[in-house]
Amino acid sequence: MLLHPKITKTKTPATYSLLFGEKGLLLNVQKVLHLIYRQYRDLMKKKLAFHWKILIGMLVGVLWGFLAINSGWLQFTDYYIKPWGTIFINLLKLIAVPLIVVSLISGVSNLKDISKLSRIGLKTIGLYVLTTVIAITIGLIVVNITNPGKVFPAEKRAMFEEKFSQNVAEKESSAKRLKDETPLQFVVDIIPSNIVEAMTDNTKMLQVIFFAIIFGIAMVMLPDNKIQPVKEFIDSLNHIVLKLIDIIMAMAPYGVFALIASLIVDIAGENPADTISLFAALGLYGLTVIIGLMIMIFVIYPLFIRFFTKIKYPRFVQKIAPVQLLAFSTSSSAATLPLTMETAEEKLGITNETASFVLPLGATINMDGTSLYQAVAAIFLAQVYGMDLGISGQLTIILTATLASIGSAAVPGAGMVMLVIVLTAVGIPTEGIALIFAVDRPLDMLRTTVNVTGDLTITSIIAGTEKQIDLKIANSSIISDDH
Repeated sequence: MLLHPKITKTKTPATYSLLFGEKGLLLNVQKVLHLIYRQYRDLMKKKLAFHWKILIGMLVGVLWGFLAINSGWLQFTDYYIKPWGTIFINLLKLIAVPLIVVSLISGVSNLKDISKLSRIGLKTIGLYVLTTVIAITIGLIVVNITNPGKVFPAEKRAMFEEKFSQNVAEKESSAKRLKDETPLQFVVDIIPSNIVEAMTDNTKMLQVIFFAIIFGIAMVMLPDNKIQPVKEFIDSLNHIVLKLIDIIMAMAPYGVFALIASLIVDIAGENPADTISLFAALGLYGLTVIIGLMIMIFVIYPLFIRFFTKIKYPRFVQKIAPVQLLAFSTSSSAATLPLTMETAEEKLGITNETASFVLPLGATINMDGTSLYQAVAAIFLAQVYGMDLGISGQLTIILTATLASIGSAAVPGAGMVMLVIVLTAVGIPTEGIALIFAVDRPLDMLRTTVNVTGDLTITSIIAGTEKQIDLKIANSSIISDDH
């Protein structure tokens, strides 16, 4: 397996020295890569369950990340490993919009009664808002118990603000644009002026959903003989999109490896010791967020599944594990959506009619993990700045974070923009978000995991109440894996 490009010493001496000089970086890396690749390939060829393949990809990525840091292979990882993770993310986003359009149109057009759509819609939005409020409340309770801001080193505050000042300015600018909008701008933003343009921007997912829903409704209102050719075309497209998802998911373990490896290298940077000190200063804050998120996954969602569905929770966890691992790796609900929908239909037995409506909506408006994090971050920063928000201030956080979560885009980092709005609402200095930038990406991975778990929990509840779920499939054990 030859990795080095055809270059000459005279034409590109710097590159030649880096790759083939005394240290022989690329030649040494090639041996390690070849060994990892062979072991990894052999594992992938075995009949392992899909979630095990993703987990192995994550572990190998972690090992490579630390190996790269200790061996000085940061540039190699950035140039030759990281791009494969980006390619995988792009492939997932590539298929997300076609999946939403064809599956949602197919699902809605199969409805015989339009009133059923409004009933499902109201239940879906109601449950999503309920879990969001619960998540924010849990975040506030946990952060008021741990009080992480009161133990944050005062000397670290100026250092953090200086280190991440540029990042803060970018988020403040984005938040200011949102804040200057009219109260009904959210409703305006749902209606696309150009559906083709909306399909090219993952932050406009609600516009795509709106178009697909009204397209499906129009099909329901027309006689069957008028829409039959279109219906057959959409159904055929749906099968093609699902096959494309299978093809893309075959790359998942390798994409996850590249994402995790590059993430570790990016976090460590050129000075791992400095990074470790930053993480240590934010240790209690990060732990507070994690505790809140774990309560959602191990307490709240199990209670919802136990009391509102007939699914056995151990089976539920087993079926959704690949979705959680992919969400953790990509930090994007939108990128995870294709696998989320496939899992809901094939592993949980939820009909396409329900999954195609509830899940895309959830990926856009249901941000339980993000909302919990915003609540914790707001109180943490208030404590750092010596501010006492009181009950009224914390109620304002619940309201603002709930509304902000509905407008959050289902892409990495969008929650930080919404946090600026929450901080502004209660008078906390927005430059304070510089203090939490250092640990934002790892926490974003965990937040996204909670978000997709909430999406699947609510979808299972809706499907159960509408009798749109096959419990034999949902409660069966995983014998084989198609991926």
